[in-house]
Amino acid sequence: MLLSKEQKHTIAEQQHTRTEQQVLDAMVLSKDQQHTIAEQQHTLSEQQHATKRSTEQQVMLDAELQLWNHTFGYVKSMALKAALDLGIPDAIHQHGGSATLPQIVTRVTLHPSKTSCLRRLMRVLTLTGVFGVQHHDGGNGDELVYRLTPASRLLVGGSSGQQNLSPFLTLMLGPLFVSSFLDLRGWFQHETPDPSPFKMTHGRDIWELAAHDAAGFGRLFNAGMVADSDFIMDVVVRECGAVFRGIRGSLVDVAGGLGGAGQTIARAFPHLECTVMDLPNVVAGAPADTTVKYVAGDMFESVPSADAVFLKWIMHDWGDADCVKILKNCKKAIPAEGGKVIILDIVVGAGSSSSDRNVETQCLFDLFIMFINGAERDEREWKKIIFEAGFRSYNIIPVLGIRSIIEVYP
Repeated sequence: MLLSKEQKHTIAEQQHTRTEQQVLDAMVLSKDQQHTIAEQQHTLSEQQHATKRSTEQQVMLDAELQLWNHTFGYVKSMALKAALDLGIPDAIHQHGGSATLPQIVTRVTLHPSKTSCLRRLMRVLTLTGVFGVQHHDGGNGDELVYRLTPASRLLVGGSSGQQNLSPFLTLMLGPLFVSSFLDLRGWFQHETPDPSPFKMTHGRDIWELAAHDAAGFGRLFNAGMVADSDFIMDVVVRECGAVFRGIRGSLVDVAGGLGGAGQTIARAFPHLECTVMDLPNVVAGAPADTTVKYVAGDMFESVPSADAVFLKWIMHDWGDADCVKILKNCKKAIPAEGGKVIILDIVVGAGSSSSDRNVETQCLFDLFIMFINGAERDEREWKKIIFEAGFRSYNIIPVLGIRSIIEVYP
């Protein structure tokens, strides 16, 4: 059937109207549907707010964790001290390098009621990497076997040729040193440089106390310094041999104590004539059965003539003005051609390890050495005192863990 134009137009309009109505009908939701959508939107909003609150709370909890970890960090140090005092590294070593808790108990002095407490101590020391631990089925159920790590092997004493840092760490963790940090607020309110935190606490500086109590603190101090010197000098002669092989004929170890470093150098480089200079009361206790010569003196007044001067772990004890004075006296003691000063100390930011722990430990030691008004230095600070003392150049060799060798040339 043929439709007129008017009829076709009318039909088209009706179809368009029906289509629009269908769209409108589809857009109109029931009250239940509208309520459901509103609830969903509300739930989503609450979830978003809850997530935000949860994130904010977690930030606060993480901040609390950081402060707690910092606050109770000293417990790690005291746990290590307890392990040294009890002789736990030696006990494990005596069982072949690994031992269960009952085996450790047979080798240490411990009240039987404290066995469970020892387990808690070992848990901290394994978490911090001082000891290793593994589970072992010993027939009586699962038990823990503790083993020595590279760190705790350095705490084992009594073995010939075995490096033992226990005397050094015992000194560092002892009450005389630790108590020096209990009133830093009071120290910060005094004018620099005196008194040091150590002197404020004990009435004498560290060297005065060592001389006054030679049998007690003096002996402990010397044992700690010798242990550290033996350890680091063994690495020095292996890793930095070229530093000493190039010296013409003589070396003086300034403030070298009982000569541990000087004796190590003399054995490793027999072509060198080694001399140790220290204060008269120190030299008085020097060993006689050695090729090393001992000279009493004061580095602030003069240094014996030699082709090279060695300053091991000395400069960090003093402020810049005193360091410049020491270096000037060293410069007078060495030849202008071919002479040099060899400094073993920390260069903050340099080291043989790239880990964050390296710089952190350097900065911790910088704060620690403040207890005698000392300071560790970065390269810029070393350069300042070296050039101020009249030297023309220097070379840093960062191969000794947190410490470095600095060659200084006139």
